Amino acid sequence: MPKVTRDDVARLAGTSTAVVSYVINNGPRPVAPATRERVLAAIKQLGYRPDRVAQAMASRRTDLIGLIVPDARQPFFAEMAHAVEQAASERGKMVLVGNSDYLDEREVHYLRAFLGMRVSGLILISQGPSENAATEIDAWDARVVLLHERPEAIDDIAVVTDDIGGAQLATRHLLEHGHEYVACLGGMEKTPVIGDPVTDHVVGWRRAMQEAGRSTEGRLFQAPYNRYDAYEVALGILSGPDRPPAIFCATDDQAIGVLRAARELRIDVPEQLAVAGFDDVKEAALADPPLTTVASDRQAMARAAVDAVLDDSLRVPGARRERLRQFPSRLVLRGSCGCHA
Repeated sequence: MPKVTRDDVARLAGTSTAVVSYVINNGPRPVAPATRERVLAAIKQLGYRPDRVAQAMASRRTDLIGLIVPDARQPFFAEMAHAVEQAASERGKMVLVGNSDYLDEREVHYLRAFLGMRVSGLILISQGPSENAATEIDAWDARVVLLHERPEAIDDIAVVTDDIGGAQLATRHLLEHGHEYVACLGGMEKTPVIGDPVTDHVVGWRRAMQEAGRSTEGRLFQAPYNRYDAYEVALGILSGPDRPPAIFCATDDQAIGVLRAARELRIDVPEQLAVAGFDDVKEAALADPPLTTVASDRQAMARAAVDAVLDDSLRVPGARRERLRQFPSRLVLRGSCGCHA
């Protein structure tokens, strides 16, 4: 059978090939609903399949969005990646995902690879401050949106949550349960990193402790973000002579590791140890006991990042744009803090 072309669709729908293109590409010009229905019906009747390679060559852009995450094995990043994929699908785009593994060279590798594929845009959940990534983005004049983290070195549009405020909420709540103090399980950074969520979680913890007149000296512990290494760190903290009465963890994955260590040491949570995390990953509700945590609207954040990375108006020189979109945090109360909500 002869190959069905865009001209065939236009003839059957009674419209122009340009309008067929607008329907297929969701723009750049609007199409009347009735006309769109005729075009879609003609596409279905004829079995027309657009040549995506030819489209990409003509427009020098694909229907792909690149997404770089530090580690998709971690529940938070897995859930965020899924939210980005859903939001992109609503806009007729597909998502390519690369894992930086918290390594600068891998982040730059995926930046080059995705931008070389002429993706429509790139969403970056950065592994940290990266001068090399910033240089790469500038060299490609790339359309990049930062999500979850805003490294100081990269001056692009960012979609984040209120990390400091959320950590303050969790720490204050633990103190309101009457604990003498709250320890904090932070990240591995020895010095604060501007724009890093975990750094901001530690800042929020410090502020809440200081507001309550409690010392933070010797009460901040370093731990990797994943549950397995956090579990090992927690075993040492909880088996020592100065076991804290409550712990705020910078991530839910760390908190899940702390809960496992407490169970192994026969420490009752929340009677002998209160625990709170940050992120509200789905597994938090199924932890034992269910984990009190801080949540943000990941679906809305992902949609905002996709909308921003596909916004053609941002390519106009001198265009005004919102540099930072910050979403509020909210406290989710469950059994690990002593609330049985």
